[in-house]
Amino acid sequence: MNHATTKLPAAALAIALGAAFTTLPAAAQSSDKEKCYGVALKGKNDCAAGPGTTCAGTSKTDYQGNAWSFVAKGTCEKTASKTSPSGFGKLEAFKEKKA
Repeated sequence: MNHATTKLPAAALAIALGAAFTTLPAAAQSSDKEKCYGVALKGKNDCAAGPGTTCAGTSKTDYQGNAWSFVAKGTCEKTASKTSPSGFGKLEAFKEKKA
């Protein structure tokens, strides 16, 4: 039996599983957090910051409507957002009003 070929799939699986758990911030793995759009300051978002950005820390403006941050579950729509039509964070991306 060739040991090199039997170790390769196991190593690939270990790398894939490791990547799956390290690509999301620790808060993403917690059920007591939720994504809140429009509350992150420029460059301080946890992920999803629209076209031309990659992920965490890439929001271009404060309170960007398509950039989210993790907040305690149940607090998003009570968290201030200067660009949200309601004045508070949203559970989904939104088009910003002028701040």
